[in-house]
Amino acid sequence: MKVLVCVKQVQSGELNPFDACALETALRIPDAEITLLSMGRKSVKDMLLNLTRLGEVKGVLLSDMAFAGADTLATGYALSLAAQKIGFDLIICGRQTVDGDTAQTGSVLATMLDIPVISNVMSINALNAESIKCTTRLGEEEAKMPALITVERINDLRFPSIRSKQKEVFVWDADDIGADKSRCGLKGSPTKVVKSFENKSGKRKCRFIEPSLLKNAIEEGLKKEPESVSVTSSEQKLKNVWIISEKPRQMAQTVSDDITVIEKDTAENLTEKIRLGQPDVVLWPSDVWSRRTAPQVAAALLTGLCADCTALETDGKDLFMYRPAFSGNVIAKIQCVTKPAMATVRTAEDGVSDIIFSAGKGVKEDYGHFLSLAKNFGAEVAASRGFVDLGLAPYEQQIGLTGKAVTPKVYVACGISGAVHHIVGMERSGTVIAINKDKSAPIFDYADYGIIADIKDL
Repeated sequence: MKVLVCVKQVQSGELNPFDACALETALRIPDAEITLLSMGRKSVKDMLLNLTRLGEVKGVLLSDMAFAGADTLATGYALSLAAQKIGFDLIICGRQTVDGDTAQTGSVLATMLDIPVISNVMSINALNAESIKCTTRLGEEEAKMPALITVERINDLRFPSIRSKQKEVFVWDADDIGADKSRCGLKGSPTKVVKSFENKSGKRKCRFIEPSLLKNAIEEGLKKEPESVSVTSSEQKLKNVWIISEKPRQMAQTVSDDITVIEKDTAENLTEKIRLGQPDVVLWPSDVWSRRTAPQVAAALLTGLCADCTALETDGKDLFMYRPAFSGNVIAKIQCVTKPAMATVRTAEDGVSDIIFSAGKGVKEDYGHFLSLAKNFGAEVAASRGFVDLGLAPYEQQIGLTGKAVTPKVYVACGISGAVHHIVGMERSGTVIAINKDKSAPIFDYADYGIIADIKDL
């Protein structure tokens, strides 16, 4: 079986950890002929050469100035041409990169190749020449071959043996894959970064208290009336804005009074509806289904898609979208130069509990104590991405940039470091209480109350 694994070297110079899981998944397929496919600078070849030591693996690097500055649509286009030239039965991608966090490329690539996609894969249960069956974050799914899957952080990449040797890595430019350069790189990217700036949102003034005062802090938080969320609306408004389900309505109302609700459907049906209706803007929720379907629709329409937007604005003509990037540390202002402009937008979860206890990697050894504490307060249980990636909690509990956004009266962060990509999912909580053994943990900058303690001491 020919298996193509898409990999990326992220800003740190390392292999994207989700792509490492994709490669390990491929290495576990019996008798697989594995080809690594990457796009980047020529220096990425060194990383690919090292990865070829892991087994019967060769590599292809797409490197050309024509590819520079590509968004997910332009990236998917280039990768699709290379994939057709290489040949494949199965393509495996990591769910997302840790620097971009869009989780779009896999779905875009599958659409460009006209093959089915299964995203958020936790395990491959059956694989043959006709079909593939997987367990995903949403349950059991099956697709006909050839197919593309995107995997979660479900395994650890093996180390090469001492005697292993490097295999071939080919470097191809735009001409080698027959690419139309107007569809590559910055030229072929419908989403453009207008500007970027440091993300400073969500910070609070933390008051440190003794562990014995946790109950008092929670009770005080429950008494407070939730503050209305400040949403800035643009003076000028856009016409003909579509929203997929009701969830994006609040965000849509900041840029339009002319809103049409479209129910969730297959990617093919939604693509046809949008072609016929010709909306100026289409907004999607940021749930798992939308993260898979929206990129498929965008690729079919050859339009831009901005992921996980936290704010929108307009001058009455164009839509400008704001989203966290680089794990939430930077906010990028993005414009889509094609129609319709599309975005997945952050939406608060419906029916959230008054109290949420959220677990981070700091409580992995004491998770039983954490669960008991949450139960004592009748709290809903949630988790950080790091905790979910360790396989200690289901994805449905994940809070943050690549999880869900919540707005409880009281949010108790236990053993969570406080990375910005987590903060964007809970910053609209009423009262935030942080429990951490490390007084210098960034989470305290985003909390109303801080407790320096081990979870089992509470």
